[in-house]
Amino acid sequence: MDTNDLYIEYRPLLFSLAYRMLGTVMDAEDTVQETFASYAGLKEVSAIRNPRAYLCKMVTNRCIDFLRSAKQRREVYTGPWLPEPVVWRNDNDGAGHDPMHELLSRDDLTMAYLFMMETLTPTERAVLVLREAFQYDYGEIASIVGKTEANCRKIHSRAKQKVQPEAADRRVDYEKDQTVLNRFISALSMGDTNTLLQLLTHDATLLSDGGGKVLAAVNPIVTSARVIAFLQGIVRNSPSNSTIDVVTINGQPGLLLKVEDHVVGTVSFEREGERIRRIFMVRNPDKLLRINP
Repeated sequence: MDTNDLYIEYRPLLFSLAYRMLGTVMDAEDTVQETFASYAGLKEVSAIRNPRAYLCKMVTNRCIDFLRSAKQRREVYTGPWLPEPVVWRNDNDGAGHDPMHELLSRDDLTMAYLFMMETLTPTERAVLVLREAFQYDYGEIASIVGKTEANCRKIHSRAKQKVQPEAADRRVDYEKDQTVLNRFISALSMGDTNTLLQLLTHDATLLSDGGGKVLAAVNPIVTSARVIAFLQGIVRNSPSNSTIDVVTINGQPGLLLKVEDHVVGTVSFEREGERIRRIFMVRNPDKLLRINP
């Protein structure tokens, strides 16, 4: 199979792997492109018995190197750093025919889960993704990340303890998420503070990512009362030509914030039971480039 055929077959898989690792579409796409360019330049390509495994190893190692180099940049990032959202506007926008749609519409790709992945080291993230998302055995993972099999088991256990206890009880239920979201939008538009308080957990948190390029909350906003006050302020100060579209963001119902049909933000939610626990607002224009036409 030549490189072009491999690209067609494995690009969705490799993009999904890179996006899980990096949390940004542009960097994931660049990593996949660079991987195939390097693969095409190998002298002994014909000797590679398992191109899929080899390509996954190349992508994983590139992602680990990228995360290590990006660590300092993310530490000095203005305000909270949130993953870049992947948006589908409706079932007819081509997503149903895109092989990446199924790969990305997973519980382990919600904004909440990817945000929690930021607590992991690059190696922990690689081991967790390869094991949980792609069901690699520990021997395969060890060969990819350059650790022993026993070490990979320990790394996986440690990473899972960091991420899973919080995520285990919050699996995606699209219809329930949509019901809660619709009630929230209705209450916010009507200024119904009492209903909003019922729809948010007491310790609700809003994280706003402007990247230092647009106005956003530099620190997380905590408690339901403060979150509601912040959102009501946004509604009051929004231009008259502002609109909100309900879309699918990383496999969950979410919102596109638009001014004159130009997307200026996305809003994603993490539900806990019948209430919203966390709100993720992405306003950094660099992370909205692929959403705007």
